[in-house]
Amino acid sequence: MTSTKRLIVCVVLAFLAAIAGVFLARALLPQPKQPGTALHEVLHHKLALDDNQQARLKSLEDRFAVQRRALELEMRADNARLAEAIETEHGNGPKVTAAVDQSHAAMGELQKATLAHIFAMRQLLRPDQTPQFDAAVVKALTDGQG
Repeated sequence: MTSTKRLIVCVVLAFLAAIAGVFLARALLPQPKQPGTALHEVLHHKLALDDNQQARLKSLEDRFAVQRRALELEMRADNARLAEAIETEHGNGPKVTAAVDQSHAAMGELQKATLAHIFAMRQLLRPDQTPQFDAAVVKALTDGQG
């Protein structure tokens, strides 16, 4: 068997082992809560939003869902460009570096958009509702740390 064939076999076996590991981990380990679940729970079930707040919140969430999806698609395209650069350069060359920088820029835009969305939602709340919302935001940002 040639070294190229051996390399291909090793790569395929490593890929299959990784896939098997993911399936086993999902089957055997408890699934962590998605980030933002607690914040969603607070907003929709614990703050007793009035009808006006609920309507405005839905509008904010609908707009943000579109914006988030667009940014996620941009990040996927950035990842494809990064993969292509890695395949072309086989190292940390200028194309790889540029692709990483572009990917980080898209991630930063998503984080900024998410924060703007959080602050816009907070503006919908009455002063008596903001402490619980703020605590949920802090918890969402710090869960799993420490």
